[in-house]
Amino acid sequence: MGMEFRPYYLSREWVKMGHNVTIIAGDYSHLRKKNPTVTRDFQTENIDGIEYVWLKTGRYTGNGAARALTMERFVRKLYINAPKISFIWKPDVVIASSTYPLDTYAAQRIAKFAHCKYIHEFHDLWPATLYEVGGMSKKHPFVVLMQIAENSACKHCNDCVALAPYTKDYFVSHGLIPRKFNNIQNGIVEQEWENSESIPEEHKKFFLKNSDKFIVGYFGGHALSNALDWSLDVAKDMQNEKNIIFVFVGDGIEKDRLKKRAEDEGINNVYFLPQINKKAIPDLLQYFDCSYMTGMPSPLYRFGLCLNKMYDSMMAGLPIVCAFDAPDTLVREFDCGYQCNPQNKSEVKNAIMKIVNMPIEKRLEMGKRGKEAVLSYFTYYKLAKQFEAIMEEK
Repeated sequence: MGMEFRPYYLSREWVKMGHNVTIIAGDYSHLRKKNPTVTRDFQTENIDGIEYVWLKTGRYTGNGAARALTMERFVRKLYINAPKISFIWKPDVVIASSTYPLDTYAAQRIAKFAHCKYIHEFHDLWPATLYEVGGMSKKHPFVVLMQIAENSACKHCNDCVALAPYTKDYFVSHGLIPRKFNNIQNGIVEQEWENSESIPEEHKKFFLKNSDKFIVGYFGGHALSNALDWSLDVAKDMQNEKNIIFVFVGDGIEKDRLKKRAEDEGINNVYFLPQINKKAIPDLLQYFDCSYMTGMPSPLYRFGLCLNKMYDSMMAGLPIVCAFDAPDTLVREFDCGYQCNPQNKSEVKNAIMKIVNMPIEKRLEMGKRGKEAVLSYFTYYKLAKQFEAIMEEK
């Protein structure tokens, strides 16, 4: 259904390992490309061996009261039906896995009735995201509610799994016992790389036409948070490098403005291509000479990066320019590219030029280090095995 892939990928691996997996989810999410048609609570559907159980929560737009009400409905229905859920499905492990921490209360109650382990998986840092990025007051009732829930999750979970690598101290400060912390990041699905879709003909024609160029490739969103204005600044300064072009693949609210800016300012080494299907990303990346990742500074980046495009770029064996103001990333840890400050044009340009001027053998070695790291640590099979070990600990 799109966009929220992690629970599905992990669950599919657990099913292959012989486990029975049930996902209870709301019938609507703005993150999905399509939502299921649900007529009643606890309607079930089997997808690739995973049992999905849908709860009716209602539709919403934006991040206002309507979305908050769907959260409340979901958690309330889970909480009220905890005895029923524990009796029907008899779980050995309950995992609370979502953006917001309110589901901790329902997860704790289901685990209590089932006499089983409760693991809380923190995707994002709510409420920190709300006040550090969203600008809400720490005293706002919704923020306070989320903080109480996050503290409860930290205090009562048997284990915590966090995606961001440098969050241990944060969760410990909110009541987590240090030994309960586990970092399990995102990764790649090997089958999707073995059986990828082809990119559209429009994209193929473009890359064939520019096969003699060194392609600095960006793929992903075109929003203010993606810092693509700074990328245009870098490209503008590099127009004298006739063999280098910048290609931005994706979509977003800022795309038309960025295209107009490039046109108005005569930035002729930048090209914008339409968004592609996620399954075609492996094919797309074979046309890039280096992968360019960038984003606006955010206080939350101090907890580390866990971006899908980082694992994809590493799996593609591409050298990476990682322009993020963040602690050491996998790019630096595995020496598969250069990490730099997105606001420092000279630093970004130097990183690109180092890769451009690198002997082809060295460039291939750099990309190979990233691919080997992903295959060793960040396939969803390996991630699911790590998670399984936590579930099986007494």
